[in-house]
Amino acid sequence: MPIGVIINALSVLIGGLIGGFLGEKIPERLRLALPLTFGAASMGMGVSYIVKIKVLPAVILALIIGSAIGELIKLEDIIGKCAQSFRGPIERLVSGKKNESNEEVAVSSDSQNAFMEKFVGILILFCASGTGIFGALNEGMTGDHSILFAKSILDFFTAGIFATSLGVLVGFICIPQIIILIGLFFGATFILPMTTPDLIADFTACGGIIMLATGFRISDIKIFPVANMIPALVIVMPISYLWTNFYSLIA
Repeated sequence: MPIGVIINALSVLIGGLIGGFLGEKIPERLRLALPLTFGAASMGMGVSYIVKIKVLPAVILALIIGSAIGELIKLEDIIGKCAQSFRGPIERLVSGKKNESNEEVAVSSDSQNAFMEKFVGILILFCASGTGIFGALNEGMTGDHSILFAKSILDFFTAGIFATSLGVLVGFICIPQIIILIGLFFGATFILPMTTPDLIADFTACGGIIMLATGFRISDIKIFPVANMIPALVIVMPISYLWTNFYSLIA
């Protein structure tokens, strides 16, 4: 049962609703400082999984090839465009009735553009982050909920902080999130019989590196194209398997 996935989605929903209702009551200092802590926590989680690596060259090769694939197909842009498909319904909910004066329409348009820029960003963060994808796949293959449980704590507060300015709609990002993560969870169960402990360890380490990059991005230290690194999670186990067998032949 995808316990971690369900808990993660509920954390976004509840955090978004609480933050939306509290709004400006949360101090600005808190809203600016907490994302730095979220980033540091993500980096710490990443390091704890990187140390499990078994075949370092295979993981590095998977990251390079996977990132190249993501860049070539512009995966992060594709995810952003998919998120933009929510723009019409969201704008109608946010703006309500059409404004009568041109001045009000211009103000509303500017406000909606700013809203969508932030909303698309957190939609990618919750639904297509390396941590979430890795956590769902890891839970499906190993039954380990710890990654998604830790992510749930971060997502609860992240959703709450963003919802103070964007409203309760942030909480409803849980709908596409749970659809994506459950799909990954059940897909992973078909992969498990073909894996070994060493392959899972390299997969875990690859996910840890992406989690580390995600932490840098959340903290605004370095904006890594995390979504473009996601293909590495798909190819790391085949590359690790081929590398191990090739090495055993020449050793």
